[in-house]
Amino acid sequence: MPTTRPRHVITETDDIAAALDDAARRWPEDRDNRRRLLLHLVEEGHAVARARNDQWLAQRHAAIDRNRGALPGVYEDGYLEKLREDWPE
Repeated sequence: MPTTRPRHVITETDDIAAALDDAARRWPEDRDNRRRLLLHLVEEGHAVARARNDQWLAQRHAAIDRNRGALPGVYEDGYLEKLREDWPE
């Protein structure tokens, strides 16, 4: 089918074949369509990657929240303005 979108070619190595065989058990309705199984795996992998990224981001925000206000009084009022006075414009 004509397209202006990039196409990707994947060689069915032993590992890819095993993943597709496992996918055929997960999606039996597509067991005879390796292309469709590959798309299922990409979609599932993307969902897992997004969930892990969301989890990492939540942990990072929680760490920031836990440490917020941990150094009261360390920087006097106007500290940033004084620091920036030496910066070139």
